[in-house]
Amino acid sequence: MRLTGLRLHHVEIPLVTPFTTSFGTETVKETYLVEATLATPDGSATGWGECVASPDPLYSSEFLTAAVDVTRRWLAPALYAAGDDLTAETVAHLLRHIVGHPMAKAALEMAVLDAQLRWRDTSWSAHLGGVVDRVPSGVSVGIQEDAEAMVRTVGGYLDDGYRRIKLKIKPGADLEPVAAVRRAFGDDLLLQVDANAAYTLADANHLRRLDEFGLLLIEQPLGEADLRQHAVLASQLSTPICLDESIVSAEAAADAIMLGATSVINVKPGRVGGYLEARRIHDVARAHGIPVWCGGMVETGVGRAANAGLAALPGFTLPGDISGSDRFYEEDILTEPILMHDGYVDVPTGPGTGVEIDPAQLERRRVAVTDVPAG
Repeated sequence: MRLTGLRLHHVEIPLVTPFTTSFGTETVKETYLVEATLATPDGSATGWGECVASPDPLYSSEFLTAAVDVTRRWLAPALYAAGDDLTAETVAHLLRHIVGHPMAKAALEMAVLDAQLRWRDTSWSAHLGGVVDRVPSGVSVGIQEDAEAMVRTVGGYLDDGYRRIKLKIKPGADLEPVAAVRRAFGDDLLLQVDANAAYTLADANHLRRLDEFGLLLIEQPLGEADLRQHAVLASQLSTPICLDESIVSAEAAADAIMLGATSVINVKPGRVGGYLEARRIHDVARAHGIPVWCGGMVETGVGRAANAGLAALPGFTLPGDISGSDRFYEEDILTEPILMHDGYVDVPTGPGTGVEIDPAQLERRRVAVTDVPAG
């Protein structure tokens, strides 16, 4: 294939409710969608990708305007220069000399892979190795104003049918809401927490108090570079530690496993540079008997559909953050929104990601366009 055109659609989509984590509150989803046009032996094919970088460098060092800039100035020219030798499998290799920026790279790889699979009439899940036609749907619940509000919010999601609840926590907003949710809904509720690196090893005694609540896991309690400290903390807790921000590649996953720093891995394709690297992480973890699950980045339906296809792989044995579109958006930008039913999300079966952009909705939510021509 050969890249013949690249357009970045900047969109802003209001969230149904504010989403608060240890590093901030979102009320609007700001992102850009990559529209890549490629020449194939059978004509033109178009694929779509989604960048999961945030507007500010708080979750990671990446942020949206930097992702656009590096795409325009360095990443896209490298893909154009590949000529007829471009495939999704070569994207990471072609961009390897550009240091960092995995989310920007992942968005490009996603668009190229989508176009490639549409040309070949192959679904996302089938290409990656999916083995199921639906995946269990978990929901991530942001930090609430108090424990009572958290219980009300969780109750609503359980009424909707979600099969697993993840609570965002931070110092000062952890033990009380977790205890309240466990009291309200009992020991059978699949419950986990996500700290987004808000604690240090000095908080070990405090974090040990979470053990009494029978949690599935505590996600990324310490800093992303703190593999040794996570291993020490793991030896002091009975709650399994899951790593998120620390897992930036298959190599990092192998290191974390061998150090004893994690017993569960959250796989986020954007964070690790793309869905093909995400599959490699899945393979490494599965070979070591480590369960994985698919995390969410408040994606639109474009990324949500691709995540469902990834989560269909056999090593994804825990419910992921693959909620219905209506968890975050009153109106998604797809012709058919991603829906959760009976606690599951169906894995799309059409070519590529299996979903289609609604041109009217895209126009309504688009705030700018960046065309990235060849040369």
